[in-house]
Amino acid sequence: MSRTVSSWILSSARNSIVLQGKGRLYSICIPNRNKIKWKLVFSKTRPCPAGSCSLDNTFSLKKAFRHTSTEEEHFSFQLSPSQINDILRAGELSHKILDLNGKNANSVLRFESNQLASNTPIEDRRSAATCLQTKGMMFGVFDGHAGSACAQAVSERLLHYIAVSLMSRQTLEEIELAVECMKPVLPILQWHKHPNDVEYREITSQYFENLRVYWQHLLDLDTEPGFSLEEAMICAFKRLDSDISLEVQAPQENELMRNIALQVAFSGATACVAHVDGVHLHVANTGDCRAVLGVLEEDGTWSTVPLTRDHNAFDEFEIRRLKREHPRSEEKTLFVNDRLLGILMPSRAFGDVQLKWSKELQHSVLENSCDVEGLNIYQYVPPNYHTPPYLTAEPEVTYHKLRGKDKFLVIASDGLWEMLSNEKVVKLVAGHLTELNVQKPQLAFEKPVNLGYMHSLLLQRKNRGIASLDQNIATHLIRHAIGSNEYGEVDQEKLAAMLTLPEDLARMYRDDITVTVVYFNSETIENYYRNN
Repeated sequence: MSRTVSSWILSSARNSIVLQGKGRLYSICIPNRNKIKWKLVFSKTRPCPAGSCSLDNTFSLKKAFRHTSTEEEHFSFQLSPSQINDILRAGELSHKILDLNGKNANSVLRFESNQLASNTPIEDRRSAATCLQTKGMMFGVFDGHAGSACAQAVSERLLHYIAVSLMSRQTLEEIELAVECMKPVLPILQWHKHPNDVEYREITSQYFENLRVYWQHLLDLDTEPGFSLEEAMICAFKRLDSDISLEVQAPQENELMRNIALQVAFSGATACVAHVDGVHLHVANTGDCRAVLGVLEEDGTWSTVPLTRDHNAFDEFEIRRLKREHPRSEEKTLFVNDRLLGILMPSRAFGDVQLKWSKELQHSVLENSCDVEGLNIYQYVPPNYHTPPYLTAEPEVTYHKLRGKDKFLVIASDGLWEMLSNEKVVKLVAGHLTELNVQKPQLAFEKPVNLGYMHSLLLQRKNRGIASLDQNIATHLIRHAIGSNEYGEVDQEKLAAMLTLPEDLARMYRDDITVTVVYFNSETIENYYRNN
């Protein structure tokens, strides 16, 4: 980014009337004498609800470099390379899979993840866990809107609901007996978390009790062997969303728990979860997060296999689905300005009870609540709200049988996909993977050493891609997403500008970005086919 472009960003923030980004109207800039007031309209997000911000202290490092307002007198886009790296790498998470013998017999080799905030606090969440009572690993990305509360709750709870749905009747009975006898309960998941990943510790006991009610329901079904994996994921998504809705309607003596339940239900989150068990890959998606498979073809080229569809106004299947579910008289009002009822970009999501409940139920719950305005929760019934629910959390589940040539899976929130195409993401990961596989050349100096010889060695290193700026592939993708110029190269000035954008402007140019890349163990996958 040149100085002219940097200046244009700041100038547009202070002087323009309307700014748009990626086809979305994020905010309107209203000049008022010598001051400017920013008014959010049709934004996918609202300011963080009270109470929720205090729960999320993630990535405080980045905020130290960000301006709080475009009104600051001494406004600068300057960051040193080390400061840029500190910001980009603050949320890095990586985990290599090993078995007890030190050899990896898992089809997952390792995973790498990272996040970058645009909203303050960040509204995206992520999860990764190994199933302990069933087989497989799970990876999830959750994109919150109207605050982080719903994404936070879903990231903590959804994988448990899926794991419970997959358990045998015998295992469920053992867990229930342990709870009844107040004995230690078998661990369900082994989490792989970043140290800054936050939890709703105050409400954990209630979450566990509602999870218990769910497995009691599964025991009452008296079915064996139970759900298929696809059925388990669908049932888990729907059940959790139902629990979120019921929890806010239930009487609560504890004010903090009541407030959290309100924030969770009246905010929202999209979700994309992958379950990997041997060669069996299932991806459940609700909303506009995305999962893409990187495939190395026999001729050495890379191809892209999308495993999800974006659930929004640009998807013909979603438009037809909603038209089937509502009267013909509402066909022209279901999507307004490419948003569901003119409000929400995704057409499937957790929470968002404003688009699921009747007007009467919304009024009743909010009327009986305490300080809903303090929680930034307001009853707003959109025009043409006649036949709710208009929104569902039911996911689409895609199954893919892994092959030796399937090398990696990228799961990310829409903040990445708004900046980079599926093909570009796969190309970047593939290039990074190739670079890491190249061995460093030996620096065996000949005597006498001269400048020409040293220059030759440096060129060899450069040409063979030895020095990788980012070891974590998710960081590599985020760096390119916000810093690439028109030639696909990272522009340091643009990168610095995008990272220092003030809070009242950043959301107009980039969304929260969360990326998880799962690398597959080709040897294990090929052994499966040889043995079967």
